[in-house]
Amino acid sequence: MLSFEEARDKVIAAVGALRRPTPVETVDLSRACGRVLARPVVADRDYPPFDRSIRDGFAVRADDATSGATLRCIGEIRAGGSFDGAVGPGECVQIMTGAAVPPGADSVVMIEHVSVDGERVMFSRPTRRGQSIVTRANEARSGQQLLSPGMRLGYAEMALAGQVGKHRIEVFERPRAAVLSTGDEVVDVSATPGPLQVRNGNSVALQTLAELAGAAAESLGNAPDEKNELRRRMERGLEADLLIASGGVSMGKYDLVETVLAELGAEFAFDSVAIRPGRPAVFGICRGKPIFGLPGNPVSTMVTFELFVVPALDILGGAPPRPLPTFRARLTHAVQERGDLTHFLPARIDRPRGQPEVTVLPWQGSGDVVTLAQSNAFLVVSPDKLAWDAGEMALVLPRGLL
Repeated sequence: MLSFEEARDKVIAAVGALRRPTPVETVDLSRACGRVLARPVVADRDYPPFDRSIRDGFAVRADDATSGATLRCIGEIRAGGSFDGAVGPGECVQIMTGAAVPPGADSVVMIEHVSVDGERVMFSRPTRRGQSIVTRANEARSGQQLLSPGMRLGYAEMALAGQVGKHRIEVFERPRAAVLSTGDEVVDVSATPGPLQVRNGNSVALQTLAELAGAAAESLGNAPDEKNELRRRMERGLEADLLIASGGVSMGKYDLVETVLAELGAEFAFDSVAIRPGRPAVFGICRGKPIFGLPGNPVSTMVTFELFVVPALDILGGAPPRPLPTFRARLTHAVQERGDLTHFLPARIDRPRGQPEVTVLPWQGSGDVVTLAQSNAFLVVSPDKLAWDAGEMALVLPRGLL
C-alpha cells in the first residue's frame, strides 16, 4: 500500500498531466470569493496616491515639533478633504486618519501626544521626520502587478481588487464535480429510513466539500448495489470534469464501484492507501477524467476527500494544489495506536493558554459522524511513532475547508 503522501503525489501528477487550458469567465467581484484568478490584477495608480496620514493628530514640520514646543494650528484636514496652503515654520494642521499630508509638513504627531488650547498645540515628546505617514507609492506603483493568475481570491485579494477598480474580474471556470453515493441501505435525507437503512448525509457532505474546494458540484443521487444502474449513473458522471463515488470500494460481494469503473475503461493509480480510516480509497483516470472511489463511512469519506480530491480540484480549477495545512499542537492526553498505518483521529483543538492543545475525542470508528461533527481537526499518528505521551507536540490536520 502507498502512504498517503505517495498517494497524494500520484493524484497531483496524474491530474496535472491531464490539465488543459481552463476556460475563463468574467464575474462580478462580489461573487468572486473562492474563485481562481485568470488574469493579472495591476495597480491603476500609485498607492497611496498621496502622502497619507495613518493617525489622527497634527501634521507638522519635525524640526519645529520638539518636546515642549508650542505651534499654532492653522486649519484642519479630513479624509478626502483638501487644504489650501502649506505648513510653515511654527505652524501645524490638525489631520485625520487617511487624509493627505499638506505641503510643508513632513510628520504627523498623534493627538494623544499633544495638548490643545485654542489654536495653541503643545508637544510632549520629540518628533521624527516621516512618522505616522505612508508616502505616495509606498504600497504599490501604477502598473505594478498585484495579483497573479492562479491565486485563489479570499477577502484580502478581493479588497485589493476592489481598491484598484476591478468591479468585474476574470476567473477560471469552476471544474464540474459529479457526486455519486452507493448502497442499498442508503435513502434520501428527506426520507424516513427503515430500521436497517441510513440517510444520505455523505452525499450532502461531499457536495458541500466540493463547492468549498472550488467546484460546481452536481449530485447523481444514490445508486443501488447493482451493476447496470451503477454503470448508468457513472456514465453520466463521466460527463463532468471529475467523478466522486462514495461507498462500494471495499472487498465485499456487493462492493461494485471499482469493478464497474474498470469495465468503463478506468486505469487505477491506487486502490488502497495505508491510512485509517480511509484505507480502501480508489483513484484512477477514466476517459480522460479523474475518478475517485471513496469509502462510504463518513469519517473515511471526509479524510480521503481532503487528502486526495482537494488537490485534484485545485489543478482542474487553474490553481496549484494547496498544501495540507498541518501544524503542531500539544497533546492533552497520551495516545497509543497500532498497525503499519497513518491514523487520522477525530480531535479538538483549543487554546486555553494561547498555545494550541489537541485532545483526541472518543469515537466509535469511521461511521461515527456524531464525533466527527464535534471535532475540528484530526490528530495525525504515523506508523513511525504510534505511542505519544501527554505534553508532546503532535501533528494536526484541521478538519474541513471552512
